[in-house]
Amino acid sequence: MHVSVPFDAALFLQALVTVVVVMDPFGNVPVFLSMTRSYSPGRRRRAAGQASLVAAGVILAFALFGQGILRVLGISLTSLQVAGGLLLVLIALELLRPWESGAEPAGGGAAPGPGEANIALVPLGTPLLAGPGAIAATMLYMQRAGSVAGALSVVLALVVAVAVVYLFLRYSALLARVLKANGISVLSRVMGLLVAAIAVQLVATAVEQWVRHGVT
Repeated sequence: MHVSVPFDAALFLQALVTVVVVMDPFGNVPVFLSMTRSYSPGRRRRAAGQASLVAAGVILAFALFGQGILRVLGISLTSLQVAGGLLLVLIALELLRPWESGAEPAGGGAAPGPGEANIALVPLGTPLLAGPGAIAATMLYMQRAGSVAGALSVVLALVVAVAVVYLFLRYSALLARVLKANGISVLSRVMGLLVAAIAVQLVATAVEQWVRHGVT
């Protein structure tokens, strides 16, 4: 007997592109390398895996339970959409801001010694990867899903997005050698433009809803 699996391809692609762009794997490569520069290759691989798992867990928790939190706080989806759009604008500005190859990237710092806290959990896993923008975007798509098929599509998009980020972190040293500082900077700015466009679309859609139905 053939059993069809519920799936919303359009929602999956929208959520996947948005989350990947917001998590910015290109831009996080130099940050990750900076914060793990004293690590051995094996320890760096483990840090990439741990950071990705933490990010996935945090975003998934908000995706599943975020709607309940909004109901308790009395926050509408439209208000969340505007807030998410504004957060994405801030992220876009960070991505579009040039950084010097010899300077410390934002969020960077000296790598911890053996007795220090695991930076793969904080700040790499959260808030660097699972930041407000990624959390807000995922919650928006979960609320937009409206069905089991849509919700499963968003969760699958999140899993794929985290897998993409993990691969970038896992092979960050190779990417840095191939792309060089200028290549990473160009790709980060392209992603910044995409994030800005997504932010404008979110805010514009929310304003349209307010104009048609009023602020609730």
